[in-house]
Amino acid sequence: MALSQRSRTVLTLYSSNDDAQCHRVRLVLAAKGVVYDLVPVTAKNPPEDLLDLNPYNSVPTLVDRDLVLYDTGVICEYLDERYPHPPLMPVDPLARARLRLACVRIERDWMPLIATIRAGGRPAETGRKRLREALLAAVPLFKASKFFLNPEISLADCLVAPILWRLPVLGVQLAREAKPVLDYGERMFASQGFARSLTPEERALRD
Repeated sequence: MALSQRSRTVLTLYSSNDDAQCHRVRLVLAAKGVVYDLVPVTAKNPPEDLLDLNPYNSVPTLVDRDLVLYDTGVICEYLDERYPHPPLMPVDPLARARLRLACVRIERDWMPLIATIRAGGRPAETGRKRLREALLAAVPLFKASKFFLNPEISLADCLVAPILWRLPVLGVQLAREAKPVLDYGERMFASQGFARSLTPEERALRD
């Protein structure tokens, strides 16, 4: 259905059925309890209106009436401001800056490794090793608070949890010293919001 045929009063998310960045946005929406129209997107057969909306033809793409957003970080922060309850960023500017910087590091250092691993071949094993080492190095951050660098769930958790959910299918096994990471993941996965954020394809990753 083309966008012109959709109700522009309904928030619309163009999303892959199995993509960590798309999952990140769906987790934010689930944490906020926002009702939205989900448009599944496949690389081989994208919706006709997506290219008209987004010059990069990428997902996630969020449409809120006449506003179109297609950068994941921008989408997440917009949703947090657009739907302020519950807040997913701390009030304190210093804490907010630390969480933003952590998200930048994860997006630059961890996220690309998922694509490297899924591409297969020799680089995949290097990607697994690097992701495993990155998670082990981050153990103190997972131990510092109930959630990632914060006593309450934040946008950083919505970024980290989809990565951890994919570790088994990526073939990334964590040693015993990574128990705080695994415990954190189980706490996130047990939440109702996380369950609502999953597509059937993502749920099958751990079936």
